[in-house]
Amino acid sequence: MILGIAGLGLQTELWFSDDGYRKTLKLRSAVAEQRALNDTLRERNAALDAEVINLKQGVDAAEERARTDLGMIGKHETFYQVVPTSHTSG
Repeated sequence: MILGIAGLGLQTELWFSDDGYRKTLKLRSAVAEQRALNDTLRERNAALDAEVINLKQGVDAAEERARTDLGMIGKHETFYQVVPTSHTSG
């Protein structure tokens, strides 16, 4: 009888205490979320590493970056800007 009560007390402690099973489930969930975030960041870092290597080794990549990010044009190129006309009804 006393052994059964002690076992029940331990089970109650396991399931309902702050350091019991619920905390374990929360920690497992947090670990899974962190692993997913780490995978995402690992992929981003790999892409950035590849871009850095490409920029260090190739002139074409640097030129493309200058065109898209900085709006630069080449020495022997001509820049055309098309401005739409506004029609006013009168």
